[in-house]
Amino acid sequence: MSEPPTVPPENTPPTVPQLDVRAAQPPSADTPPPAGGFADRPPGFPSALVWLRAGILRDWRGVLGAFVATWFYLPVALLLAFWGGLSFAVVGLFAAGTGADDQVPEVLRDAPLIGSLIEAFLTRSGGVLGGVAGFAIGFLVGFLAVLALPWLGVSDDPFGLLTGLIGTVVAAALIGVLYTLYRVLLEPRLLVVSGARQPSRREYARLRPVLDDCARRLALPSVPRLLMEDDPVLSNARTYARHVVVTTAVLTEPDDEVAALLSHELVHWRTGDEVTSAFVRGVGLPLTLAHALPTWLMRTFPHPATNFVVFVFFWPVLLTMRYVVLPLHARDVRAAEYRADLGAVLTGHVDGMRRILERRLSFETGRSGWDEAVCATHPPHELRLDALERASVAGVPAGATAPVTVDRLFNDSAPVGTRRTWLLVGALTLAACLGTSGLGVVQWAFFRPQAAVDGYFSALADRDSEAALDHLTDQGNGTDRDLLAKLLRGKGYQPPTDVEISSLERDGDTATATVAYRLGDARQTSTVTLRREDETTAGLFHGWRVSGGPTPLNASIADPGVRLNGVELPVATEGPPLVLLPGGYTATGPSSALSETPSATVLVGAGASAATLQLAPVLKPQAIDAVEARVRAWLDECAKQTVAAPPGCPFRYYGSSTQKVTWKILEYPKLTVELTGPNSAQVSTPYETQGKVQVSGTTTYFGGSSPFKDEDGLTVAGVATADGDSVTFRPAADSSGD
Repeated sequence: MSEPPTVPPENTPPTVPQLDVRAAQPPSADTPPPAGGFADRPPGFPSALVWLRAGILRDWRGVLGAFVATWFYLPVALLLAFWGGLSFAVVGLFAAGTGADDQVPEVLRDAPLIGSLIEAFLTRSGGVLGGVAGFAIGFLVGFLAVLALPWLGVSDDPFGLLTGLIGTVVAAALIGVLYTLYRVLLEPRLLVVSGARQPSRREYARLRPVLDDCARRLALPSVPRLLMEDDPVLSNARTYARHVVVTTAVLTEPDDEVAALLSHELVHWRTGDEVTSAFVRGVGLPLTLAHALPTWLMRTFPHPATNFVVFVFFWPVLLTMRYVVLPLHARDVRAAEYRADLGAVLTGHVDGMRRILERRLSFETGRSGWDEAVCATHPPHELRLDALERASVAGVPAGATAPVTVDRLFNDSAPVGTRRTWLLVGALTLAACLGTSGLGVVQWAFFRPQAAVDGYFSALADRDSEAALDHLTDQGNGTDRDLLAKLLRGKGYQPPTDVEISSLERDGDTATATVAYRLGDARQTSTVTLRREDETTAGLFHGWRVSGGPTPLNASIADPGVRLNGVELPVATEGPPLVLLPGGYTATGPSSALSETPSATVLVGAGASAATLQLAPVLKPQAIDAVEARVRAWLDECAKQTVAAPPGCPFRYYGSSTQKVTWKILEYPKLTVELTGPNSAQVSTPYETQGKVQVSGTTTYFGGSSPFKDEDGLTVAGVATADGDSVTFRPAADSSGD
């Protein structure tokens, strides 16, 4: 039954579509049902991928709202903004209330009448104005702080900011796609858990013919799977991606209303509205999960006290969903409802749809807590009735460019893009993949932790101290780089060879590598710690550096004449501390007429905390002969003296009134020479190697004289000193004969 034409009223709201709807031709009987991996998916799409893509790409406003609200932490920003505003308001209230008068210039304060008015105004309202201003400032500061905080680390790195945004978008899109696939693929299981069931034979016989007739009128060769929900009171029907769920109360409704209801749901199914809603929920999944608890509490315990308590604890989430996500997603949802109502018009069941809308605000309630949060925004029933009346008018109403048929309705509702568009998208995607792959190859080749280790040891092999220092986090401020470069270029330097990274473990911005290498004649293993750089190279790549700096050398060897690889080292009190890079160093010490320092090898491993060099001078074999020659010459000079006690000599005769005294060295002592420094040695005579000296002469006793001859042991003590190429001997002050 159709109603007579009516004239559209003036001042029609812009949200009501003005459409000319023409009946559809029934599909041919030999149209094959759709085939593919997704059972019961809508017809009209070349593949399941096109179907999912059309639903995902349709509502960009809802996706943008869910993305911004969730991934930019809008609820947290609102919470911090509120408390920041409250804190600043308290400060502004007291600060402005107590010090407002002091901010008025003296000229205005002393002016007649004006000064009194200003003073009275500030006295009575200064605190309020300060509180309001403080709240506004605190709210803005708190809100912006949350939005800007995740990006502070890359504020000076535009490429890092860009890659961070791209990574966030990719993560949100990936979660949205995975959630959409989860909802579509597991839809039968999820509906069974929610209480849906297979229809009985009586229910099937009652509803399936009506469903098939509506599908035939809408040119649909297949229908979604029909499920039932036990609700004998409320007549409802809900459409999912592959199913239509009908309550048992629908069984008692007139056929015309049942047909209108099912026509509405078939349009929802054919246009993939559930896929669009699922993707929006997936993009904002953390937010919708946070919103599920308060909505469940308010739905399960409908009481003003419950609503108040829930709002106190969850108001940031509730306000974000209500004033950000819902308004942006509502446009697509409202358009989908108007479009679905046209299904009843195209199947000839306008009167049934009109009676349903006049009796209830909406026959399609929220499908779940998440749907109530994101998707349950239906147009007002009066506007839907108005749209039905306009759609049922014969002819083309004002504002409609072309009559709406089934083909136009479904084709316009699920655009999949032109061939040129998808070629461009494919080309851009391919370019992005190639670019990303190229960047990945560069990152893998030059900016991995392994690359830093290889570069560090390669610089040592090339004897390039500057390049090696560049691979360290601590490049040794104050290090004598010229001296370090000379040490690596010296002939005695041995870089680590046969370097092999046996293992590498990464933990966030740090990594630990176990490196085996050959140093000298031995195989060594060191643990090298690496740290990821905060700065980027070319704005894209974060490199790695070896933690730590050059290895300090102990200061005890910093004596004059000490050399490493032929380079003389500064003494301990001169210049910056001496540091070394990993490798082997040939060390030599000073030499003199008394001593020589054997060369030593200093092996500095990677990651060593300190390097120790101990150079011990040794006595030259010829130095002992030189000392003995000096001592003998000294003893010979002492023996030439004809006095009983030669001054400064190691022997003397203790008799009295001696004359014609002569000394003769019978046996020279055998000396022991011990180095006390590179240029000095202690000379002594062991007891068992004493020499012998003979003294002879005459002694006068009571007017007569008699000859004497005596022998005594001879010991020598003193200090031998190197004087250029010769050796000098200085006897000890207490040297005397026994």
